[in-house]
Amino acid sequence: MHPQTLDADRLRADLDGRLVLPGEPDWDDARRAWQLTADQHPDAVVLAATVSDVVATVNAAREAGLRVAAQATGHNAGPLGPLAGTVLLRTSGLASTTTDVAAGTVRVEAGVTWGALTAAVAPHGLSGLPGTAADVGVVGYTLGGGLSWLGRAHGLAANHVVSADVVTADGVLRHVDAVSDPELFWAIRGGGGSFAVVTALEISLVRVSDLHGGTLFFPLERASEVLHAWREWTGTAPDEITSLGRLLRFPPLPELPEAVRGRSFAVVELVSLLGQEATDAALAPLRALGPDLDTVRASGPAELAAIHMDPPAPVPATGDGFLLRDLPAAALDAFLSVTGPDQDFPVLGTEIRHLGGALAPAPSAGGTRGGAVSALDAGYAIFSAALTPDEAAVKAIHGHLDALRDALGDWAAPTSYLNFTERPGGAPFADADTLARLRRVKHRYDPTDLVRGNHPVEPSAG
Repeated sequence: MHPQTLDADRLRADLDGRLVLPGEPDWDDARRAWQLTADQHPDAVVLAATVSDVVATVNAAREAGLRVAAQATGHNAGPLGPLAGTVLLRTSGLASTTTDVAAGTVRVEAGVTWGALTAAVAPHGLSGLPGTAADVGVVGYTLGGGLSWLGRAHGLAANHVVSADVVTADGVLRHVDAVSDPELFWAIRGGGGSFAVVTALEISLVRVSDLHGGTLFFPLERASEVLHAWREWTGTAPDEITSLGRLLRFPPLPELPEAVRGRSFAVVELVSLLGQEATDAALAPLRALGPDLDTVRASGPAELAAIHMDPPAPVPATGDGFLLRDLPAAALDAFLSVTGPDQDFPVLGTEIRHLGGALAPAPSAGGTRGGAVSALDAGYAIFSAALTPDEAAVKAIHGHLDALRDALGDWAAPTSYLNFTERPGGAPFADADTLARLRRVKHRYDPTDLVRGNHPVEPSAG
């Protein structure tokens, strides 16, 4: 592409929403991502109000030789970089949900968050497959795979996409599904946001009842004992339970609950789809350790978002993650050698999430179940996040995260999970054959690489 000049007057006239340019009064608000460490400086920002705005933006950017990056919330904005030569298309204004209770599906526009989706479908005894935070956008999360609290029972959220409305690089609004555009439909399910601007998804829901969720809190000093017990327990945990072992070091911030403010913990967080009796029986070995605080209880779908204690508002955060093939005792010892209570590991939270179950590749399906990334060929996932108020802090945290990755290198999986990858240059998110197929899809629908995803796939005709 050869950048020219965006025809701002024409684009403004075509929009139902707003065009914001550098230097205008609300420029900083318009360009700001949830991840405040991502300092975005696009050529322009469009605050879309309608699908027609998305079409107009794609056409205007293409004609000007610019690119387009769609963003609802910006939770994983870091890999996008500063966005030079790009129009940032904010989709948070596309926020409608339509639930078909009889069919067990919901249609969500590109700006819908998980909190809004859950509120729409929970009264009907239904649930999507949400992650840990209510304010994450459904579309971006799902395009990256979607690792849920319900994942070991129901798989990745990308597997539950029924159809999608997208605007491709030629400015055409398409309704894609397994029949109408099978290759594009395959690519967006787990391949990320590089192939088209998604304006809506239709998602199949799951029926939920007898949900239980919460956290077992232990002093950080017991980290080795607790995490080794949890590691052994995951070997027999039923697929209806998704859990993680986590080390938390809370800063003494006044907005934090008094019970955790300024304290450090080793915790086990979990969600169970079993009833009360079966959940209690399954958790008995962990409860026998004597947690200081046990918050596991009957929960509604909306309450699951509180378990992980994610920040309720945008923060200057830095994080990263990777996958592990397995977690033998030696691997957990290596993890603790970097992160444990006697180590200088200035990270707010670092976790090991148990995968497997319905998240694992299905042998009968040749390792796939639908889209480009429909399973995670790994036993566990690592993710760490820290508060980083300035560039020096970001650099320091990256050093600690690199040390953790190096310590666990012998057990690292060959692929990564997009939504836990917040820096470029990590492991590829799929095998070589899948990546080659994705590049062919990109070339077919976006040969000039107009649509910019936070984890890019470059076009290739070969």
